[in-house]
Amino acid sequence: MNVPHPKPSPTAAAFRRGGGRLPRTVHPGAWWLWALGLATAASRTTNPLLLALLLAVAGFVVANRRGDAPWALAFRMYLFLGLFIIVMRVLFRIVFGAGAASGHVLVDLPEIPLPAWAAGIHLFGPVALEHVLGGFYDGLRLATMIVCLGAANALASPKRMLKAVPAALYEVGAAVVVALSVAPQLVESVQRVRRARRLRGGAHKGMRALRSIAIPVLQDALDRSLALAAAMDSRGYGRNRHLPRAIRLLTGVLTLVGLIGVCVGVYALLDGSTPRYLGATMLPGGLLIAGIGFVLTGRRINRSIYLPDRWRPAEFAVAGCGLGTGALLYLTSRIDAGNLYPSLSPLAWPELAPLPVLALLVGVLPAWLAPPPPLTTPRIGDTVPAPDTSAVAPKAGPAGTGTTIREKSVR
Repeated sequence: MNVPHPKPSPTAAAFRRGGGRLPRTVHPGAWWLWALGLATAASRTTNPLLLALLLAVAGFVVANRRGDAPWALAFRMYLFLGLFIIVMRVLFRIVFGAGAASGHVLVDLPEIPLPAWAAGIHLFGPVALEHVLGGFYDGLRLATMIVCLGAANALASPKRMLKAVPAALYEVGAAVVVALSVAPQLVESVQRVRRARRLRGGAHKGMRALRSIAIPVLQDALDRSLALAAAMDSRGYGRNRHLPRAIRLLTGVLTLVGLIGVCVGVYALLDGSTPRYLGATMLPGGLLIAGIGFVLTGRRINRSIYLPDRWRPAEFAVAGCGLGTGALLYLTSRIDAGNLYPSLSPLAWPELAPLPVLALLVGVLPAWLAPPPPLTTPRIGDTVPAPDTSAVAPKAGPAGTGTTIREKSVR
């Protein structure tokens, strides 16, 4: 007798995909550090080959390590947003700067004359290949940075990220969590509304169905985000303890000055034209001052955390891969930036160098180093079937009744 083999459970399938590790949730801070490292690497180059490789790295990690939560379904939205950014950047170059272009002219559009006070602005005119490629390179760089941040939003739970926010930033943390949860809730709301329309026999498709979908989706997503904020407030999140006014003023000034120093230091590190000492001094100094302000401000916040997320070797590996990618590409831009910025005058094909490619390949390692995510709902084909009772002989019922007692299948 051929007995069918039972299909593996979702936990067993995830256990095999994770290389023999049990599925668990990775600390959201590790995913955000990984994504910020990739975004930093994208900001240091306009080479379309490197940017395409960076998009492939982010997409591969998301495809292998995202769960089935609502926020994990929002990555496609960021891809469409990146495509929209590229198209709009190229159109802006054609509409507002084509008249000043010189080189290989693709099409000669009639230029619209502007008044004297708008000198330097060209409306249409001859469109050169170099000008279009410049807009495409800039748009692709910005789109890649957006997609990297979208990868973090798809991999890290915004609600679990709230537990990692310092107590001093509880107001900002609540606002950021509500804002980050809007995009995933939009995706979930769109799916729920479309499913309801199909059950009710909705025949309209495309733009005709936009009106019947957009309003319920926006209302549902905002209601769910506000419900999250109300639930946090009703549970006493961020309850203050009385402190003297002088201490509150001191902590506020320290936090504000520290965050300004961090912003200036990060900008100095990302912008290659600024002096090196500016980023090397402002960023550590800003972090130190802001840290002191966070510690002093956190003393007035009474907050308890249930089952806090711990940093384990997998979290350090994920964060290290992303930060290592950004650091290696930053080092490459300081040593040899020729392959990171393709020449537009004269026009040249973009090239790949071994060091930038190696730096980007480091960012794909979390696809194997991070444990598999736990699934909240079983996937199709991963359910455990009911036990086979065909080989079990039926038990005879009471004498004279002619009935049998069958086993009940466990669902």
